[in-house]
Amino acid sequence: MAPTVLLAEDDRAIRHALERALTLEGYRVTAVADGVEALEQAHRTPPDVLVLDVMMPGKDGLQVCRELRAAGDRTPILMLTALVETADRIAGLDAGADDYVVKPFDVEEVFARLRALLRRAGSPQETAPAAAPAGGTLEAAGLRMDPQARRAWRGERELELTRTEFELLELLVRHAGTVLDHATVYDRIWGYDFGPGSKNLAVYVGYLRRKLDEPGAPQLIHTVRGVGYVLREG
Repeated sequence: MAPTVLLAEDDRAIRHALERALTLEGYRVTAVADGVEALEQAHRTPPDVLVLDVMMPGKDGLQVCRELRAAGDRTPILMLTALVETADRIAGLDAGADDYVVKPFDVEEVFARLRALLRRAGSPQETAPAAAPAGGTLEAAGLRMDPQARRAWRGERELELTRTEFELLELLVRHAGTVLDHATVYDRIWGYDFGPGSKNLAVYVGYLRRKLDEPGAPQLIHTVRGVGYVLREG
């Protein structure tokens, strides 16, 4: 059965164009014009994935995202934003969004990101071989993760992570001490390489660092300039 998409976008032209493009791509689309309608529709008929514009009347996309997450709804959310500052994109991730697309966007990029979100939500995550202690947990660099329960700790402190943050951290933990290049991370986490101009990965790494790092404690995620990232202590 075709995946269902709840699209919330107050710009009529963009809403109609994206609704038509998604329908032609094979999705079953419900399109609404504001955040209040989006919440009502999401509760009435839960979709497989949500596409939310950030700036909407009534309730904006961030409010919708926060309310859904607070209610325990883990449906994948793709944010549409005209805000290009890193802090603005981080606000969306902090609200619980899984990914974002900056306007003006190429509809093929929207398709690619939706495919990746649906693939991650609907099938077991691909993982590389890694040693897992008894109980199925992963441990590296002072971090402990339970992939089945989707919980993570640094020391005794439990980390509050979004779906994408958890999957990114899990990938780094499974390959602790090994430098992962950008293309590999994009392929494993998003299922698509968005090219050298994309800042998507850098935003997620930056936000993950803010949740991991503590005053006086060593940084765990290190940048290897021009290559990628590695998880290690010190």
